[in-house]
Amino acid sequence: MNDFQAIADRVEIEALRGEFTDAAMMRDRARLAALFTPDGVLRMPNVPVEQVGREEILAGGERLQSQWDFFVQTTHPGTIQVDGDRATGRAYIQELARTLDGRQGMNFAVYHDRYERTEEGWRFAEREYEVRYLDTSPLAGAAPGSVSSGVSFADPATGERLERVAAALRANGFAVEVLDDTAGARARVRELIPEGASVFTGASETLRLSGIEEDLNASGRYDAVRPRLLAMDRATEGDEIRRLAACPDFVVNSVAAVTETGSLVLASGSGSQLPANAGGAAHAVWVVGAQKVVPDLGTALRRVEEHCLGLENARCQAVYGSDSAVNRLLVLNAEPYPGRGTVLLLREAVGY
Repeated sequence: MNDFQAIADRVEIEALRGEFTDAAMMRDRARLAALFTPDGVLRMPNVPVEQVGREEILAGGERLQSQWDFFVQTTHPGTIQVDGDRATGRAYIQELARTLDGRQGMNFAVYHDRYERTEEGWRFAEREYEVRYLDTSPLAGAAPGSVSSGVSFADPATGERLERVAAALRANGFAVEVLDDTAGARARVRELIPEGASVFTGASETLRLSGIEEDLNASGRYDAVRPRLLAMDRATEGDEIRRLAACPDFVVNSVAAVTETGSLVLASGSGSQLPANAGGAAHAVWVVGAQKVVPDLGTALRRVEEHCLGLENARCQAVYGSDSAVNRLLVLNAEPYPGRGTVLLLREAVGY
């Protein structure tokens, strides 16, 4: 091998390591998995995790990514030794992370690598992660929110972000359909819910503005729960009201936010609509406008307080003459029952 080839190999291997960090930071798990040979191995003994093959690396990465509130990885160049079509090397890592359940910290680590030359170029045959230093003290900083980043909670997400959200939701067990507009959502809801099914609609501007609320509660095609509840006496029929709202065949609602990590966030003043969404209903359909996409759970909670609450408060004042409040929050991080929960993710903004 001449000197030029040796230099070219080292440059390509260094680019491969940089691509790994970029794919991790951009949460592009499919691209990250493709950086390994078909039978490549990713080991993280501290977790512990051992993923063999691209499919396992992809699935494991999606599970890990779904737990992040934020994650930052910096890679520093290390040694590379090339031996024909194989090579070994090390890369040095610094990471900051916080998960949605509150775990957080900083670490310094080493990747111990084996590389192979393939028809696709150099790929990881094995990558083993060794933590050398770990600090789990609370991190002083946070992922930038709406105020510091200038992000508007009313602007629709790009198509790329919507597809990223859809992929994260699917990885968490939700069925997801990306639709153009409310007309498409209205038609799809009619297809999803069989005639005669009991349906409870949450209090939602998205459902009202799209016409879905009227379709479900006034068309006569369904056993509409909400009109029945409004006609009942809360003082004498409170128990029956709670049972009807909690266990319909279908609950149809929107959400206050959907995260790029694949979580849905609902807020309520009374909490009456949350049991059905949480699992009481046999099936759930959530219609979500593109402006509700946020990076992570922390930003989702800020969206509830800083954006949704003020608008809902104004609506409650106009309709009921009273203020609203965020008294109950429901976070759906995953759907454990296949086929129960469907998210209709729209490319347009609707509701708030």
